[in-house]
Amino acid sequence: MAQISSSNGFKQRSSPSLAAARSKDVDKEEALQMEAEALAKMQKERGVAVNKQTFHSLSSTRQKTQTHNKQDHDLMVFPESDARAWNIDIEKLTHAELEKLLLDDSFESSKVPTLPVGPILSPSVSSQFYLGPMGQRRQWMPGIPAPVTCTLPPVYPSASYTKQTGVFQNGFHPSMSSYHSREPIYLGLPRQSQYISYPLAATTPFHPQGSLPIYPPVLTPEMAKVFDKIASTSEFLKNGKSSTDLEMTAIKSAVSNLPASESCRDVSKFDWLDLDPLSKPKVDSMETSNKTENDGDGASSMTAEDPWDAVLLEEKLLVTCHLERKVNGKSSGATVTRSQSLNMRTTQLAKLQGQTLQKDNGTTGMLTENVLLQEIEGQNQERSAFSQAVTKLRTKFPYTNQQANPGFVLSPIMLQRNISGESASIKVSIEIEEFQQPVTFTCDVSSPVELIIMQALCWVHDDLNEVDIGSYILKVCGQEEVLQNKHCIGSHEYIQNCRKWDTEIKLQLLTHSVICRDLARTEDDDRTPIHLTKHLYKVEKPFREPIIRSSIDELLDVYHKQVNIALKNENQHKAVDHVIKTVRKICSALDCVETPAITESVKKLRRAVNLPRTKNAEVSLKCGDDTSNSSPGVSLQPENPLRVSIDQLTRAVEALLQLHMNSCSSSAAISAKDSKSTKEAWTATEHLQFTVFAAHGISPGWVSNYEKYYLICSLTHNGKDLFKPVQSKKVGTYKNFFYLIKWDELIIFPIQISQLPLESVLCLTLFGILNQSSGSSPDSNKQRKGPEILGQVSLPLFDFRIDFPSHAFDIEYKIPQAAKTTVHHSIETLEKPLRERLLAILSKDNTIGLSKEDKEFLWEKRHYCHSHTSSLPKILVSAPHWDWASLPEIYSLLQQWPPLSPLAALELLDSKFADQEVRNTAVNWIETLSDDELTDFLPQFVQALKYETYLDSALVKFLLARALGSIRIAHYLYWLLKDTLYDTKFGVRYEQILGAFLSVCGKRLREELEKQTRLVQLFGMVAERVKQTSGSARQAALQNGMERVQLFFLKNKCRLPLNPSLVAKELNIKACSFFSSNAVPLKVALINADPLGEEINVMFKVGEDLRQDMLALQMIKIMDKIWLQEGLDLRMVIFKCLSTGKDRGMVELVPASDTLRKIQVEYGVTGSFKDKPLAEWLRKYNPTEEEYEKASENFIYSCAGCCVATYVLGICDRHNDNIMLRNTGHMFHIDFGKFLGHAQMFGSFKRDRAPFVLTSDMAYVINGGEKPTIRFQLFVDLCCQAYNLIRKHANLFLNLLSLMLSSGLPELSGVQDLKYVQDALQPQTTDAEATIFFTRLIESSLGSVATKFNFFIHNLAQLRFSGLPSNDEPILSFSAKTYSLKQDGRIKQVSVFTYQKRYNPDKHYIYVVRVLREGQVEPTFVFRTFDEFQELHNKLGILFPLWKLPGFPNKMVLGRTHIKDVAAKRKVELNSYIQSLMNSSSEVAECDLVYTFFHPLLRDDKVEGIDGIARPTDASPSSPTSGKVGGEVKLSISYRNSTLFIMVMHIKDLVTEDGADPNPYVKTYLLPDTHKTSKRKTKISRKTRNPTFNEMLVYSGYSMETLKQRELQLSVLSAESLRENFFLGGITLSLKDFNLSKETVSWYRLTAVPYL
Repeated sequence: MAQISSSNGFKQRSSPSLAAARSKDVDKEEALQMEAEALAKMQKERGVAVNKQTFHSLSSTRQKTQTHNKQDHDLMVFPESDARAWNIDIEKLTHAELEKLLLDDSFESSKVPTLPVGPILSPSVSSQFYLGPMGQRRQWMPGIPAPVTCTLPPVYPSASYTKQTGVFQNGFHPSMSSYHSREPIYLGLPRQSQYISYPLAATTPFHPQGSLPIYPPVLTPEMAKVFDKIASTSEFLKNGKSSTDLEMTAIKSAVSNLPASESCRDVSKFDWLDLDPLSKPKVDSMETSNKTENDGDGASSMTAEDPWDAVLLEEKLLVTCHLERKVNGKSSGATVTRSQSLNMRTTQLAKLQGQTLQKDNGTTGMLTENVLLQEIEGQNQERSAFSQAVTKLRTKFPYTNQQANPGFVLSPIMLQRNISGESASIKVSIEIEEFQQPVTFTCDVSSPVELIIMQALCWVHDDLNEVDIGSYILKVCGQEEVLQNKHCIGSHEYIQNCRKWDTEIKLQLLTHSVICRDLARTEDDDRTPIHLTKHLYKVEKPFREPIIRSSIDELLDVYHKQVNIALKNENQHKAVDHVIKTVRKICSALDCVETPAITESVKKLRRAVNLPRTKNAEVSLKCGDDTSNSSPGVSLQPENPLRVSIDQLTRAVEALLQLHMNSCSSSAAISAKDSKSTKEAWTATEHLQFTVFAAHGISPGWVSNYEKYYLICSLTHNGKDLFKPVQSKKVGTYKNFFYLIKWDELIIFPIQISQLPLESVLCLTLFGILNQSSGSSPDSNKQRKGPEILGQVSLPLFDFRIDFPSHAFDIEYKIPQAAKTTVHHSIETLEKPLRERLLAILSKDNTIGLSKEDKEFLWEKRHYCHSHTSSLPKILVSAPHWDWASLPEIYSLLQQWPPLSPLAALELLDSKFADQEVRNTAVNWIETLSDDELTDFLPQFVQALKYETYLDSALVKFLLARALGSIRIAHYLYWLLKDTLYDTKFGVRYEQILGAFLSVCGKRLREELEKQTRLVQLFGMVAERVKQTSGSARQAALQNGMERVQLFFLKNKCRLPLNPSLVAKELNIKACSFFSSNAVPLKVALINADPLGEEINVMFKVGEDLRQDMLALQMIKIMDKIWLQEGLDLRMVIFKCLSTGKDRGMVELVPASDTLRKIQVEYGVTGSFKDKPLAEWLRKYNPTEEEYEKASENFIYSCAGCCVATYVLGICDRHNDNIMLRNTGHMFHIDFGKFLGHAQMFGSFKRDRAPFVLTSDMAYVINGGEKPTIRFQLFVDLCCQAYNLIRKHANLFLNLLSLMLSSGLPELSGVQDLKYVQDALQPQTTDAEATIFFTRLIESSLGSVATKFNFFIHNLAQLRFSGLPSNDEPILSFSAKTYSLKQDGRIKQVSVFTYQKRYNPDKHYIYVVRVLREGQVEPTFVFRTFDEFQELHNKLGILFPLWKLPGFPNKMVLGRTHIKDVAAKRKVELNSYIQSLMNSSSEVAECDLVYTFFHPLLRDDKVEGIDGIARPTDASPSSPTSGKVGGEVKLSISYRNSTLFIMVMHIKDLVTEDGADPNPYVKTYLLPDTHKTSKRKTKISRKTRNPTFNEMLVYSGYSMETLKQRELQLSVLSAESLRENFFLGGITLSLKDFNLSKETVSWYRLTAVPYL
């Protein structure tokens, strides 16, 4: 915990003094000595005073207080003790007199002096914190003097969503004052923090009165005597004793099994200002007292009421078993209103235990739960406002409205675009109750569901006029979901999936009265008061466990007993030691926090034990006693030093408990609003400053690993720093009971409060400097460089309330009105250079990459952008300031802007836009999203909740409203919120929202979700057990575990978390198994609860984070929807995946599918090098020609979709075990552990060398054989079309991924990851250029040898096979066999001798290698290309991943590759490489791979000596001869910016005279052209009659008029190496016949036209 105080010139919620920060650093011993000396000095000098005031019970005025005069500079002073002056001597009263007095109505009028209060913190800690008012608090019996109690601070510092006003709180609820702090402020560590809810402990506001020293209101032993006396009266015993006995019995049983532990490493149980640790320790059990410590006082009886009620009753919860449910890490129960009886604790516990409460004379009964809830909520304004907003929201969805409360799941809709215009027919089978056989008929996919219902009813009723068709619905067989009557049948995802898999469409006709509405809300649900925390106790807490309320009671009872023993026992040393041990356990239970008051009190107690016990000993008080104004007859008996010390310790413990209770809410309670002046924030010119005191709860491991610690304090807005972060001094650790880090330092930001935006956030980050001499750190073997981040906390500076109490004035942030000026300009009125620059900026897909200059220019020209609606996010992100003075212009722009589309408005929910008005506007625009569309983007909406400054926001209410109206949204929202509870920074906020959701979703749905949660827990336990066992024991562990899960199904049917439509009734244990991969996931087979449904198969996995898989699959699903909406059905396989907790989750299993590895290894370990395995596997499952053609078509389309999706998302680690093929031909990818270009490394190089996976066996299926066909052209066109469609939605994908940046995914953590996707989508290119780009990617992937070897290596790994292939299997792609040193003889010398130019099929260079072996006189010469050398190097890297191989020449060169200069340079580099290789270790130089490379091939023997030249280097190709003509060419012709673009796309059905496959290329001219300057040509395509080029031929500098006078001549020729090139056909096109302002894409038949 770190103590923090505010120190600006303001009394905001904390009132700072302007005292300077202490500059001198002192060590621990010196500091303690200074404190002791100063304490002794103050005890002698401090005077005694008293302040009288009337105490009102039901409507108390605020306690008036004043700080003490200035104290010593480096001193923290806490109250030790104080004495009370009473009008009545309690000690002299008999029981009867006291009872009579208590029942006397006139007792209320007694005047009682107020308790003295005094200073707590010295001027060096310049923060002032206040207790809340008493007005809304529990009431005490009239006339009984009571300690001033404090209200729990609110849990959420949230603004109302209307964002009317805000109060500056400097992170800690500020207010203006010159008085010093009275309470220490704590920052909890290590534990989870919340983005918004971390104000510090509040205390009661006070006003100075005279010059009297004032003390904090505390509960003293004198007050305890009052309670003890009251507790012994007959009235109290009659009303409370039995209940208390029951309570204490329950308390003892509740804590009996809790182990005693003095470790302080457990995570924080309370929400202070907690620094978020990066790694959370597991929650240890709550510390409790040892029974041995209680033996000395076993006979003492428990009192029905003790002084601790003044503290503890505030956090009493309305749950059984006294289990403290926590929200946001804080007590969710808050206080209850005290009845006007003295047995309120007993009454409270009696109610908790369900007992009947009785009323006595002079008492009132307990409030109802609803009234209690109102009282609880009333103490927290934001929480109360949010509760009221949720209540109001629920009224819009009454349980009687079946449309808003259907109670069943609606089948999702996905609209498809039908480009062909032809309407497809489907065959529908409908089960009708009156018929034994289903009714089957054919209908159109565009037919409304209502029409299908009418057709089905025709089989049942003769006259449909008497039938209410609207009362009928169609349910999906096997799933608990219903088709939507108003939509066409073909738009439902279920129907589309049936068509995709070619399965029967099975439906069931039911009436609304028959359909199961088991998830509908009821009247009781609508009447039940909203309780934001009631249902969270069943939700597992990732970083903390709830505190057991009774264990705190038990510890305090033990303390009370030990104190009594110490005061009575002669052996004080032992008794005091037990007291101190108990105090340590209390501190440990409360987050290992030891306040300075406790530290000092313990020291005094130890000293007091050594002093003589005398009755007349002077009372040594730290603060002045108030006795001068005591009433006559009241005697203040002197106490001995031991009692004084114990009194001080008791108050210190009570103060710690009070501090915890105040910290259980996130903002301090608000006192009654009075008529003080206010100061608006925009006029405040003071600088922001505050004091950081200390961090508590330090792990002992940190002490040994870190030498120094420091804080980085930053102010942020819109995700950016408002000012340069400020660093604290570097300090070490101290040790008392526990370790702590102490700064006590003033932090100053030289920024005026008026310049702070309303949504400003203060971030504190704790860093540790590693101890270089320590070797005990887990990472001690790693190179230690910079400091490490240990934790972080973030909190807003402004609260949403305006009524902060202040001595002088309150600071108020009033939201300005939008400016009324309306300025719109047309972009066309700008000068051309400015217009072009502005359009270039607006054309960017996202705000990523906008330079500072771009933003300045865009903001300056913002009024010219109204016609470009989607540019609003770019303009808002370019706003130079968001302070109060800048908001009117921004809000004016926002109000006048045309509405954005819902998906475009999604960007305004990102972290770059913190302003509530902007976010509210975005939510209004997003409201038009349908439920099904919202489901697709729900993960991003849940992540966007992190960026809301306050809880009561439009986005939270929007999601809750949609969840109330849709079971599907509610289902997935629950699991997404539950999964985000593990977020170390924002999990607290999600806990609160989840509590609100569970309070409104209805009992039935809540119970269903609880069942699902229990089922997931059971599967998790089984998976963990199976994973931990090995060998044959795994099957037994699986069997035993699944039998336990089966017991769950004996009592329950349960919907699956993966899909709320799937209901399982039991397990098929025989079909359950596990997979053999590293994670050992379970294959779970469940029997469908619907007898018409099929078995449900899922995989359950532990030990792996499935959130990244969820995100990748979500992106692929959105891509598929985009394609379908554009009329492109790529037949993608979309399966569900859901993370159900930390490193665990559930995945849908796709039936009838196998991995490529399993298919390929059927043809041997080298099956990945063969072309036919996939085609033959498909043929096996599709034996007829028609079935095989359908499967091949499915493969072509799905393979195209996979290539585009995996490339755009940068999905890596692609091997044949995570690519699957369904027997229907649909290909799909699984396991997305690596994406966004984060490739899997193999040794020193990336395993994923190709842009995406496209191998020759896939091409074999696509082409329908070994040779390229027009089917491959179809594949290329599909890829390019799909790629261009995704590019049009680049902004959507960048926004979706940007919203996930804070999700904690390791491979999506920064802008560089977003930039990968942005670069992959080629944002600044045209569609034609993108088509060319992706075509080159296809060629690169298809020609990649690395992919096949990746598959091959994976085959070896999976088969546990080692070594190289045998001699009859190829080791190099150009060598049919493997050769070794033993076969060929040792190589003596080897060098690159020269190089030659070749032309087969196109121009390239080949290198002549001279090889001399032992025993040979004449060397041999082998001819190898540069690519073959590179293949050798790559395979050596695979074979010897741990060896340092010589560096290989870079393949990439500037300019042209196949030229003489490059060949000459490479000759030298390759020769150097060979020499280094042959001089390396014999294991490398003499391996079979090297000797196979240098073995002569058949082609080497055919070369006519080393001087043989295939063609003279300066010769040019001869004129081609004319051959047989045929075929067609596909061209794209367009004109823009004085440039003619001719894209040669495909040629099909070329013919040759000899029947051999040609090597075609295309040559064009613009005629007339006498000098042949317009010659352009494509690359050569090898050995194919159906080449794909997708190359752009460009003619620049031609005007439209010039081109209309020209003709385009195109010739197709075949390049030959040993003869002249020959003509294959051509066309001549007159450009005047084309509309060049539009792109023309068409096929043209080749003819025998003349050519140049």
